[in-house]
Amino acid sequence: MTQRPDLSLLEDVVSSKILDAMRTASEQLARLGIRHALVGALAVGANGYPRATKDVDFLVGEEAFQHLGGGIVAIAPGVPIAIGNVPVDPISIAPGEEHLHQALSSPRISGGIPIAPVEALVYLKLKSPRRKDAADIVELVRSGIDPKSIRDYLARHAPGDLERKFQALVAESEEEA
Repeated sequence: MTQRPDLSLLEDVVSSKILDAMRTASEQLARLGIRHALVGALAVGANGYPRATKDVDFLVGEEAFQHLGGGIVAIAPGVPIAIGNVPVDPISIAPGEEHLHQALSSPRISGGIPIAPVEALVYLKLKSPRRKDAADIVELVRSGIDPKSIRDYLARHAPGDLERKFQALVAESEEEA
């Protein structure tokens, strides 16, 4: 079995334009000294369920933003929001999500790209109301991720609704198997 995450799983599934944008954005974030880790569909693919996508998502550190007067927060100069016509989404860590800082301080590396640990990736997918994100979790479970490590992570960092949502998706993955 291939060590995951593995960006080579995305070859022949994801457009080279998207993969090039991922690399370019990561290089730019690194040049700026911004902690970052790949999340979203590309990270899902690197963890065993590659699928097409039209954007690149990075979890980023606070240094990717400027805090202006009056509570205004802006993206810091140089932080990519698009590479060509490929959207790049810098995702911030919300208050109460301090556990996500660990994803930035010890990401997994594949092909030179930092990738959020699967536990943090699943957490972010669980927060989303989109059915596509729930389907990604079902497919990740079916592809062999360890539900126990996810349950342990959620018990420590997001007990309650997200734990129940994850359990329901694990059961759904077993029903479809």
